[in-house]
Amino acid sequence: MDIRVAAYAVVVDEEDRILLAHWNEGRRAAWTLPGGGLEPGEDPQRAARREVREETGYKVEIQELLGIHSRVIPASRRITDAAVPLHALRIVYRARITGGRLRNEVDGSTDRAEWFPLSAVEGLQRVKLVDIAIGMAGHA
Repeated sequence: MDIRVAAYAVVVDEEDRILLAHWNEGRRAAWTLPGGGLEPGEDPQRAARREVREETGYKVEIQELLGIHSRVIPASRRITDAAVPLHALRIVYRARITGGRLRNEVDGSTDRAEWFPLSAVEGLQRVKLVDIAIGMAGHA
């Protein structure tokens, strides 16, 4: 079994909008939280800050750990042609914007970033992690 550890940020502004990134690597494109895999030896909070910056253009401050979500993805459901399942450990933080400006990632696993009212998230094509993290953050 392969393992992937990733860190994500839930960023909700004062207007109750959530920052999401449009993921384009899967079988179907979908909105996700800004975040991604840790580099070898990388601190998870640093990874979350780096990923938010890469995918959205914003600098963030990590405020608190919201939780860790664990999921095993069968080999047949993996994006790559892997012969073994993937154990995905997703570390979810609450974060706030400290600088930067909204921009889209170029040549990455996401192709754009946008703010959405929390009330509109239900109508989006999104990965399950978005709903899980919104619940962890107390916005469900």
